[in-house]
Amino acid sequence: MTQNISKLAQVDSAASIANDVTIGPFCVVGPHVKIGEGTVLDNRVTLTGHVTIGRNNHLFPGVVIGAEPQDISYQGSPTQVVIGDNNTFREYTTVNRATEKEDGITSIGNNCYFMACSHVAHDCRLGDYIIMANNVLLGGHVHISDHVNISGAVAVHHFVTIGAYSFIGGMSRVLKDVPPYTIVDGNSAKARAVNVIALKRNNFHAEEIRALNAAFKLIFRKRVDKQIVLDTLNGQDQLVPSVNHILNFIDKMNDGRNGRSRPGRRDAA
Repeated sequence: MTQNISKLAQVDSAASIANDVTIGPFCVVGPHVKIGEGTVLDNRVTLTGHVTIGRNNHLFPGVVIGAEPQDISYQGSPTQVVIGDNNTFREYTTVNRATEKEDGITSIGNNCYFMACSHVAHDCRLGDYIIMANNVLLGGHVHISDHVNISGAVAVHHFVTIGAYSFIGGMSRVLKDVPPYTIVDGNSAKARAVNVIALKRNNFHAEEIRALNAAFKLIFRKRVDKQIVLDTLNGQDQLVPSVNHILNFIDKMNDGRNGRSRPGRRDAA
């Protein structure tokens, strides 16, 4: 199929636009933009800077991707935004390009859903199957693993790491890393339970869920030493890979500054 580009859109001739791309009225697409097949820009979408967008994404009105990072140290270098396939960006979502403080790329994986007015800051790295509800704000350098669900009006501190299959309750203030497989909420957010619903939806075995629940009680409620957790769960034949993963995650989290495994550039200096 051919491109469907409105006469009221401003698309630079140097942009790389695949077949079957729809670009609606009053969109602005810069010269360093690449758009994959089947992607739809509704109207008043702005793609600027070095932006690569994959296949079958849907960008609703007011979305801005690739604008300069909101970092006063940025000096105009050609950093990037790289986005995968099958993502939805609802109204007025913003994704900023990276600084030079990591690898120069803000990245988003596949099959993610960003609700209205959500913000992905510079140098963030997001995986697959992530849902961010309305008005979620990610600070710079946030890393999010796969299958994470973030409720509305959550603010995530820069350099936070959010583990896979976790859920963050609405209006939470996330200052520390979020362990995988958990539900966290509050101001500041704390682990409340295992995210059993997500695990069942993603076909985790019942034995593994029971092991994670047992580990959660020891780690977050009884707050026992790691070796006791290992000995107890090993004796119950519950030291499964997901339990080892959460224990290793917490080790890194505790080794970092302020409960974050990835300290800021200033902290690491």
